[in-house]
Amino acid sequence: MKNILLIAVGWMLIITAVKSQDATAIVKRTDDKMRGEKSSISTMSMEIIRPTWSRKIAFKSWTKGTNKSVVLITSPSKEAGQSFMRLDREMWNWNPTISRMIKLPPSMLSQGWMGSDFTNDDLLNQRSIVVDYTHNIIGSETLEDRDCHIIELIPKEDAPVVWGKIIFWISKKDDILMKSEYYDEDDYLVKTEIAHNIKNMSGRLIPGQFELIPADKEGQKTVVEFEHIEFNVDISDSFFTQQNMKRLR
Repeated sequence: MKNILLIAVGWMLIITAVKSQDATAIVKRTDDKMRGEKSSISTMSMEIIRPTWSRKIAFKSWTKGTNKSVVLITSPSKEAGQSFMRLDREMWNWNPTISRMIKLPPSMLSQGWMGSDFTNDDLLNQRSIVVDYTHNIIGSETLEDRDCHIIELIPKEDAPVVWGKIIFWISKKDDILMKSEYYDEDDYLVKTEIAHNIKNMSGRLIPGQFELIPADKEGQKTVVEFEHIEFNVDISDSFFTQQNMKRLR
């Protein structure tokens, strides 16, 4: 009986490990699909919507691998030329209006980027969801006629992340991230991100729009539209420097 119990426990551990590996592979494929396996260049617009006002921002983004990214604001004119960069775990902001380069401290990761519902961590810390969390399939659900895995992401010990838990809905057929829920350390839902307008862009079926909705702020949301995206473009490492941040236009 003891041997049978040990065998049963062993099989349960093996099954759990396999499920975790499968979930991690799904999350990585989804992340690669949106960012490109090697690099990406994208042009986007973002509308920040509040109960009494709204405003739009346009920007361009460059990514390479899982640890290099640059974002350049292209409009409105009063903010155009401002850029953001991440290298590994470090982030910077260049503001041409005041000719100042600022290194963003960890305390600013959870702050809203450009006044939106996206945080600095959401926008710049792109490697995080693959390497800083463990992944487990906890169920399935159909969203927009797509059968989806429900995958729970729990931060690894000492991981420099903002969220206490994330839940993804990823389509089983196409590895499309259809929905995300972000929770704080006390397991309260903070915001929900929903994908819309699934379409073919540069040979990949991906969402053309993301809608980010805070849980406790009625009438408030941020909507991001992909206008153009290219994958696996040749980008030199020298592009991701503070000197280049100041030259981008």
